[in-house]
Amino acid sequence: MKQLDLFLAFFRVGMLGYGGGPSSIPLVHKEVVEKYKWMNDEEFADVLALGNTLPGPIATKMAGYIGYRVAGFTGMVNATAATIIPTILLMIVLLTSLSSFKDLPWVAGMTKAVVPVVGVMLATLTWDFFKKSNETLGKVNAGLMVVGGLILMEVLNVHPAILILVLLTLAIAKKDNTPKVEKKIERGVG
Repeated sequence: MKQLDLFLAFFRVGMLGYGGGPSSIPLVHKEVVEKYKWMNDEEFADVLALGNTLPGPIATKMAGYIGYRVAGFTGMVNATAATIIPTILLMIVLLTSLSSFKDLPWVAGMTKAVVPVVGVMLATLTWDFFKKSNETLGKVNAGLMVVGGLILMEVLNVHPAILILVLLTLAIAKKDNTPKVEKKIERGVG
């Protein structure tokens, strides 16, 4: 049953993720976190951040990792295949027929109409992540990270992968230090 659920979840993402990786991220979140509860929001954010630092399409990287986590190697193959099969089939169908329809106004309108919808989906996911970061980091720290990230990426042109890598490194370093402090407190050492 897990294999079927994995296939259906990522097949839906592959079918509805029009516009590439960014548009599929909210769909993956809906399936993985909300519907099947294979991960929580924090784990999903970690997978998304790590996936963005690696080369290649984000949807297949996330499908591969989540499939492996849920059902091992066969789950990885299943979820990845389910993500790319719709694209392959649609490319074959559309490329063979689209050439005759490409000049029609409704085709151009359809492709232009998708952009704001994807923007709203990404904004909603971003807002959800920001609200959750308020709970874990506090409003001031979360706000500072948002403003700092915007300045680094938009003003100073720092590549997002570099920023994500630095934040992941800091998070790992912080996690390594946390148990040592907790152990000292448990032993009564200040």
